[in-house]
Amino acid sequence: MEPAPELKRNSFPSMNFEAEILTTPHDNSELYMIPSMRSLTAEEYVEAFKSFLEHSTEHQCMDEFNKDQLPTIVAGLGTGKSTLSVLGVGSGTGEQDLKMIRILQAVHPGVFIDNEIVEPNPQHVAAYKELVNQAPDLQNVSFIWHQLTSLEYEQQVKERGTHKKFDFIHMIQMLYRVEDIPSTIKFFHSCLDHHGKLLIIILSDSSGWASLWKKHRDCLPATDSGHYITCSGITEVLRSLGVQHRVYELPSGWDITECFSEGDAVGGRMMDFLTGTKNFLGTAPPALRRRLQAALRQPECSSTRDGRVIFSNNLSMIVVES
Repeated sequence: MEPAPELKRNSFPSMNFEAEILTTPHDNSELYMIPSMRSLTAEEYVEAFKSFLEHSTEHQCMDEFNKDQLPTIVAGLGTGKSTLSVLGVGSGTGEQDLKMIRILQAVHPGVFIDNEIVEPNPQHVAAYKELVNQAPDLQNVSFIWHQLTSLEYEQQVKERGTHKKFDFIHMIQMLYRVEDIPSTIKFFHSCLDHHGKLLIIILSDSSGWASLWKKHRDCLPATDSGHYITCSGITEVLRSLGVQHRVYELPSGWDITECFSEGDAVGGRMMDFLTGTKNFLGTAPPALRRRLQAALRQPECSSTRDGRVIFSNNLSMIVVES
């Protein structure tokens, strides 16, 4: 969930405008200032992301996948091994990681789990450690945190010249901000042990995000290092690598009704999250604001249920074989 360098979801790009000085329509001598647009800081992103989670079914969608599909997916891992090696890449504060660890414990009772985490944000690492400290059911699990970006981790592994192999690697909503997506996927796939599996969770091509990025990208400034990437972009990479994979599509929604309420604080945070920009509604040029709000109401982005505007946040779970 970090805004840089690896952000789980900084969906629209970072923005850094100089302040605009405009002439009022009635008096050419009178000038006023529009505040400059800027990217969210790490702390501001966390707050915006919390608002997103509170009003979306993203985690419920992942929970459904964990319950219905993950037990079967991980059943064949590490056959005959007394220890399963797991790697989480861009794990954030660890809530989803621990849910998957518990499923592994249930499917492989008595097996020790060696869990490593690659996470660059120190606040998230601290929160993850605290979550582990409060969990009484993780006695058979060891934890090693690498406070690194995925690229730093990759470079460290290559410098050591030793490739630790993992039975299960997961990359949840983190590929938007890596510099080289094909190279990153290729490296972590090479870290799989025999019969290991790589789980990539990414936005679906059927999501509203995909439509916004395709049709309205030109109305936003160029990103600094982010990628507009959805499931098809990932599967194209996997096909080029010649690796077997399977895609699970799960519906997810995000109630963005407050985005259209003037002066609404929750709506403001939602728009900040959508754009990766601090106070987007207060600093964006009016034409840009109107265009984005109109785009959000289009049927390819949202539906209306009981008077609420529900943005499509559909996810793709891609399971890659070793």
